[in-house]
Amino acid sequence: MVEKVNDIDDLRYRIRHSTAHVMADIVSRMFPDAELGIGPPTDDGFYYDFNTSHRFVPDDLIEIEKQMRKVISKDLKFNYQEYSRSDILAMYQDSELKSELINEIDENEIISTFSHGEFEDLCAGPHVPSTGKIPAFKLLRVAGAYWRGDEKRPMLQRIYGTAWESQEALDDYLERIEQARLRDHRVLGRELDLFSLHEEIGPGLIVWHPKGAQLRSTVEDFWKKKHIVSGYDFVNTPHVGRSKLWETSGHLDFFKENMFANMEMDNQDYYVKPMNCPFHIMYYQTAIRSYRDLPIRSAELGTVYRFEPGGVLHGLMRARGFTQDDAHIFCTQDQVEAEIDKVLDLTFEIMEAFEFKEFQIMLSTRPDKAVGSKEQWDLATQSVRNTIEKRGIEFQIDEGGGAFYGPKIDVHIKDAIGRLWQCTTVQFDFNLPDRFQLKYIGEDGLEHQPFMIHRAIFGSLERFLGILIEHFGGSFPVWLAPTQVTIIPIADRHNDYAFEVARTLQEANVRVSVDDRGERMNAKIRDAQITKIPYMIVVGDREISDKKVGVRLRNGEDLGPVDLSDFISRVSKDVMAKDS
Repeated sequence: MVEKVNDIDDLRYRIRHSTAHVMADIVSRMFPDAELGIGPPTDDGFYYDFNTSHRFVPDDLIEIEKQMRKVISKDLKFNYQEYSRSDILAMYQDSELKSELINEIDENEIISTFSHGEFEDLCAGPHVPSTGKIPAFKLLRVAGAYWRGDEKRPMLQRIYGTAWESQEALDDYLERIEQARLRDHRVLGRELDLFSLHEEIGPGLIVWHPKGAQLRSTVEDFWKKKHIVSGYDFVNTPHVGRSKLWETSGHLDFFKENMFANMEMDNQDYYVKPMNCPFHIMYYQTAIRSYRDLPIRSAELGTVYRFEPGGVLHGLMRARGFTQDDAHIFCTQDQVEAEIDKVLDLTFEIMEAFEFKEFQIMLSTRPDKAVGSKEQWDLATQSVRNTIEKRGIEFQIDEGGGAFYGPKIDVHIKDAIGRLWQCTTVQFDFNLPDRFQLKYIGEDGLEHQPFMIHRAIFGSLERFLGILIEHFGGSFPVWLAPTQVTIIPIADRHNDYAFEVARTLQEANVRVSVDDRGERMNAKIRDAQITKIPYMIVVGDREISDKKVGVRLRNGEDLGPVDLSDFISRVSKDVMAKDS
């Protein structure tokens, strides 16, 4: 019997939850002073947090795994047990961590544990029936983790692992994470000289090197061209705003912990912007708007700043300063569905240009507490559903999972090694138009409130570039490659011809470098392959006499001598296709 997606997800959840318990059992035995924190399953595995004086090392994981397999082989039953609050607190009186968790459980909730053998842990479940039903697992690594994710709380040690329904599924996953390790954008960013981070500047703040800036510029230029064709107007807005702006928008009430501290100027508080939307609203309000003016589509590559906790910062994927490819659409009720359709058209056109072919969509609907009328929510939600269903794309509904101010759709893209990344967000907002009293004059001559749609296709430009680096493993297609061609003169006497060829390529808008270092030719070729430059041109006596260039690909293939004009046509073909 083939299990449904929900069934397999539930099975994996139970397996991973159970494996976390077995790991905690062994750690408790091997290190008696270890105080247990939490040990939940995750999307691709599990972890458990421990407070212990022992510092875990890789050899510990090997031994823990060995002992876990013995427990699994005994096929010990997982037993469920309910407790009164007083009894469970007495059981965990020596554990500050568990006692804290118990005291946070609602008075009306059942307090329970699961046990296997002599091990018992506070837990609501669910689990597999017995330890023998754990088919395949692997412990992966150790990391530090603040208790409850709070930097002011104790630092615990977290052991990560993964568990699957079969050895084959585990092997597939381990192959994927090995591929992910080899494609790590932080490592490739350093090896390819794309970007860096510096303690002197501050965590989560990116310095783009020339090659990375070129990659970024190519992506930005492509984004701008597609948006011009799609009817967007560009705006540019300040990096800071007075506190009054953020009070009106509600950010100081609901988002302040994620904002950088205020700066006082002229007896006024200013904040660097965590979002671009209030500035786009200010633009909207510079004129009396008519229904004839709508839709207004305002777009900006706007850099924002958010105070992310240090523990979650991760290269380009999670930064404190990042650029959103923001756009805000102000439209009438009758225009909503067409605008959503156009956003999805643009999304898929852009993503497919970067060789993303598979997509999944999540639609989040109205929560219990929400602003905006039921009619507004119903119209927006149905408009989104209509546009998705017409395309036949896989989508899921997160009932009640929308933000309080409007429904949204998140588009996930699948990369070259099968990972899903959430990038595009289309978010309705019934809150800000009300807070800022946005109006337009309708066909009936009366004032109406426009529908407002936040939308970002990349989400964060930095994060998207990190995804691109890992998607291509640093081997960018020709149109994206920071350096498309490197010219390698065999000897110093060939340098003049190399630079002559370079000038011709530059005039044809090809990004080119000349490697005139005093190294051997084979070393230069190897270096070009390591830095993943798509084309290498080797020039020597024969190429000069024949007025040709010797062409090699980064995969090692030698195309031999070709006419320079033919080579330019080859390089330009792919680039021109992306510009069209």
